[in-house]
Amino acid sequence: MKINRILIVSAIVLMIFVTINLLKEEAGIDDYTGESILYLISPFGKSEYHDLGVVDLEGEKVNLVTFRTKVLFVEDTEKIYSDLESFLPYKIERTISKFLEKEYITEEYDQNKFTVVIRKFKGKKLVKEQIIKANGPIHNAITLPFYLRRLPSLEIGWHFTARVPSSAEFKLELVSIDEITVPGGRFQAYHFKSTPDKFEIWINKDTPRVPLKIQSKGYTLLMKKYSPHNN
Repeated sequence: MKINRILIVSAIVLMIFVTINLLKEEAGIDDYTGESILYLISPFGKSEYHDLGVVDLEGEKVNLVTFRTKVLFVEDTEKIYSDLESFLPYKIERTISKFLEKEYITEEYDQNKFTVVIRKFKGKKLVKEQIIKANGPIHNAITLPFYLRRLPSLEIGWHFTARVPSSAEFKLELVSIDEITVPGGRFQAYHFKSTPDKFEIWINKDTPRVPLKIQSKGYTLLMKKYSPHNN
């Protein structure tokens, strides 16, 4: 009897695993499930990125990643649900802990209407709501570098118009291929730069195109450790 139950459970797990992989194959995208990346934050702090693979969000199959940041006494954990193919965000859930205080923030994206609704809670009480309207699809500052890595081909001069909730619309261009050194090693990297000058992103030129360095005003993320996906 116990053996039969074990066989049934094993069959179910196998079916789920196969279904998840088929979903990603049908979407024509790489599977990074299980991937984790540790970043050091300059001047201080660290961030951890984890790809948890395909999950269900309100009846839709989406990709889930987490991004956990620690800076001094502040910890910010983000759960980011995004489209399997475009990696555009659908929903973000943030929990910010500082000393004895906690904040909960949600970001709900409508990529058809080009809007994002940001709600801030203290406990269960809604304390602030903001609606942002854009002129096109809205990315997230964390997932944007991971969107770039999925592009099939990249040449110097390639560019596109990007939008994130925390910034006005900007142009992001591949300006060069650089050799850079980060705590995790030395790499040849695609170097993207924004206009206006707000963001710079370096992505490993070789597979699996790991985002190596992400620089914005006031902080820089540097890749220290990479653990590959499950496949």
